Amino acid sequence: MSKNGRRSRLRVFVLLLLVIAAGLFSRSDHASVLPQFLQNYAGDALWALALYLFLAFITPEAGAKDLLFLSLAISFAVELSQLYQADWINSLRGTRVGGLILGFGFKWSDMLCYFTGIFVGFVIDFRRRNLWR
Repeated sequence: MSKNGRRSRLRVFVLLLLVIAAGLFSRSDHASVLPQFLQNYAGDALWALALYLFLAFITPEAGAKDLLFLSLAISFAVELSQLYQADWINSLRGTRVGGLILGFGFKWSDMLCYFTGIFVGFVIDFRRRNLWR
């Protein structure tokens, strides 16, 4: 945390890379070493945490509450978009990157995972920013 109240972009970027790596691992063939619960849900929570960190990276001066609500709005919109099954968006979902970003099918459990991942990011961000001032 710098003296002007902004997050360190370098720290956020490093955390973002670590979260992305963990998320990709959770969706890889090697994830079989993880407990089944983590295999099923960690990827979605990590995706949402990565979204929070990405927003923190591009807006280092934003408040934690603002990032919380924006991350929730975006992640829930992405999940709800999975109810829409037009050819053009399904062709985007058919790509590796498109599938990782947009997902494939709507699940209520994904929304709970998103909330969990974003809330973890919010709590850490809020506590860190307010304890170190």
